[in-house]
Order: sequence, then C-alpha cells, then structure tokens
Amino acid sequence: MQSIQANNYLVHFNENAYEALNKHLRENKYSNLFIIVDDQTNEHCLPKLLPIIETDLNIEIIEFEAGEANKNIETCIQIWNVLTELGADRKSLVINLGGGVVTDLGGFVASTFKRGVDFINIPTTLLSMVDASVGGKTGVDLGNLKNQIGVINVPQMVLIDTQYLETLPQSEMRSGLAEMLKHGLIYDAPYWRQFSDLKSIVFDELDQLIYRSVEIKNEIVIQDPTEKNIRKALNFGHTLGHAIEGYFLESTEKTTLLHGEAIAVGMILESYISLQKNLISPEEYREIKTIIKGIYEDIIFEENDIDPILELLIHDKKNEYGLIQFALIEGIGKIKINQSVENKLILDAFQDYKS
Repeated sequence: MQSIQANNYLVHFNENAYEALNKHLRENKYSNLFIIVDDQTNEHCLPKLLPIIETDLNIEIIEFEAGEANKNIETCIQIWNVLTELGADRKSLVINLGGGVVTDLGGFVASTFKRGVDFINIPTTLLSMVDASVGGKTGVDLGNLKNQIGVINVPQMVLIDTQYLETLPQSEMRSGLAEMLKHGLIYDAPYWRQFSDLKSIVFDELDQLIYRSVEIKNEIVIQDPTEKNIRKALNFGHTLGHAIEGYFLESTEKTTLLHGEAIAVGMILESYISLQKNLISPEEYREIKTIIKGIYEDIIFEENDIDPILELLIHDKKNEYGLIQFALIEGIGKIKINQSVENKLILDAFQDYKS
C-alpha cells in the first residue's frame, strides 16, 4: 500500500511501515528509545515489534494499565518521572504502541516532556488505526471530561500494521468500526454503504477499508489542522457520544462503554437531530438507525441518566461562546458544522433512540 502524506509526516502501511521505521532510526541520531505500552499491548503486540526494530540504541519499555480510566494526568506524571529516572533527554525517541489511549496519552507525554521529544505512533486497534493515528491530537481526560487536556502535535510517522488486529476482541473491532461508519456518513456515501452487509466483508477487504478511512480523515485534517472549520465535521456523533461515554465511565451503576459503542449511539441521536432540522430525509434516517443498531447492542438509558449527560455537554471542549456546537449530517456523505441544538430536541432524540 502506498504511504499517505499527512501534515508534515507519513502514514505507512504493513511491511512498508517497518522499512520506514528502521530507515528513520538509521538516519537520526537518537540517544535512546522508549516504547510506551499498556499491559495488553505489552503482552500481545510488543513481542512482534521488538525483533523487527534494527537499532543499537538502548530500548526501555514503559507500561501502564490499559483502559480509558487511566488516560489522565496522573498516568502522565508517572511516565514523566520514569523517563527522567531512565535518563531521557531531548534527543530521545518515544514509540507509542497501542490503541487510542496509548497514542493519545503517549503523544501528549512526548510532546510536553522537556518541551517536546520525537515520537512515533504504532496503533494496534482498529479504532486507533482509523482515527487516533491521523491528525496530531494528543491528550488526556479530566475526570469524566474527554480529552480536556492536550496539544495538537504531529508524530514523526505513523505505522499501521493490520496484523495486530488478529488478536483484537470482536468488541474492540466493533468499536473501531464506528469511526469508519462516521467517515462514510460525513464524507463518502458509497463508502458508508459498503458497511450495509458486514458479513460480506473479508479480512483482505478490511485493509482497503482502513486505508480509505485514513484517507478520508487525512483529507479533512489537511484542510483544517487546528479544527477551526471543516475538521469539526469529524465531531459528528461525538458531542453526545463523548458525554455518554464520560457519564458511563464515572457512574458506579453503569458498565463502562467502549469509545465506539458510545459514538454509535451519538451518531443515531445526532442523525435524529439532523432529521428534525430537515437536513436528512426520513428514509436516510431509517437507513442510518437500522444499520448502526444492527451492529451494536442497544444502550439502556434510564430517565435519571439524561440530565447528567446533558450537564456534561456544557463542558464539551467543542463549545464556543457558551453554546453547544454540533456537527450534523446534511444528507449522507455531507456535513453541516456549527449547529446549535435546543435541549428539547436532544431529549426527543433519546426518546426516539429507545424505540
């Protein structure tokens, strides 16, 4: 697969990825190499990566516990301390090997340590391959507020090796699929409709679908790297989805949702809002709701869940001038950004989701 040119870095695929990595190591005089992993990627992915790396540099592995609950500043402080104790300097290289939590957090750690050291992302989940790998967003959560602390800073390169997906649970595959569905809904209607029959998709085709998803996100980000305009399109499903994810993460009475599970709900809710604003047709809404609900189990919302979710919307980082901003679809494959939505319409969307 041909590498994709992103903003000041390349996304490499499969066997080309490791050739690019080793070439980079030969051409740059790094002092040492740190690989940030979580406990899952340390067990399942690191044994594949280490034998491929061609370098005489001292390699140190830094591990933290997997999960969104650990994507916080406390984990960053622990890693910054470990980097300091192990003698990391401005000429160190950090490789982030893992899903979106690892690449988001690891990218933030590298971007802020000694005012910034080089880092490379190797995403190992479907979600991180099609979403977190592109765009340069790094960061951590602040309590149950998603990605409140962070910077936009691009890696030296991103390496996508789809063989890592062979050990990924089906729940994680479905989580990543949500971002791919989103890319089709906001940008490419024919791409969206390729997912109408998942049973017909074979693993070889998945490589091409991932590649197209990376292309779509990259095409949007290149136009608007700092999210002042069209990049807001990528927030479709995420305004409500992030609030739902944060609420379920903090609630002791709820089962924590995977990111894609929450975004799938968010896309249905925000598609309903699009329908009520006459941006999509009833037929388009039924198609979206039917396909997404055919992939993901329904999430149960009690009456007392809705107000806390709406409260989290107030703190959404995408808000401007105190107004909650939505990116809504304007027909399948198109987007309309900077849309304000009244609470009653949001409440109606939750009611419709239950039906």
